[in-house]
Amino acid sequence: MPILVIQTAFLGDVVLTTPLLSALAALHGSVDVVTTPVAAPLLETHPAVRKVIPYDKRGTDSGWGGVRSLARRLKGERYARAYLPHRSLRTAALAFLARIPARIGFAGAWSFLYTEARPKPRTGHETDRLMALADDASGVYPPQLRPTAADEQAAAALIEGAFIALAPGSIWGSKRWPYYTELARQLAGHVPVVVVGGQDDVGLGEEIQRAATGGNGRQRSSMPVGS
Repeated sequence: MPILVIQTAFLGDVVLTTPLLSALAALHGSVDVVTTPVAAPLLETHPAVRKVIPYDKRGTDSGWGGVRSLARRLKGERYARAYLPHRSLRTAALAFLARIPARIGFAGAWSFLYTEARPKPRTGHETDRLMALADDASGVYPPQLRPTAADEQAAAALIEGAFIALAPGSIWGSKRWPYYTELARQLAGHVPVVVVGGQDDVGLGEEIQRAATGGNGRQRSSMPVGS
């Protein structure tokens, strides 16, 4: 029977969940994932993922009607286990209403809806903390994204040859690494650098670009900001 991972948090949180997907797939076979529409394309090419189920929790699937509708769909898949890295009522309710026999998540306000609540480590990188949900986290599983052919073509249109991409933005200030400007300045003299992000990150990207190039056209730096 297939297993399910429900991760409908922010885009960065979905990326940080990819090591857990790899660990679970190594134990149970390819997994299905419920995630947001914006994150779905990132996971569709992941080798650990069998199927991605988009869940537009703030749009067409909003409210408890959307929760119940998706839960009915999930119930029909007859999942044996659900892993719930995102501690939210919506996530817990989806797995509970889908009648998935084993529901494993982190202890918290809604863990009474789980069949097994595990403590989330207080320290360490978030990818390592999420691995506490895996039944056997002895392997090494880095975050992993695989571009499609269309992605590679879009990247090639931005810049030719090898380059380093920096993604400095985050909706949370506490998740923004403060040294991207200095890192870009050091890299720009050796390899083209591209800053990527959404519309909210344009200002930050331009700031990094100015710092890295210093107004000197001789620096080998190409730093567009894309969505």
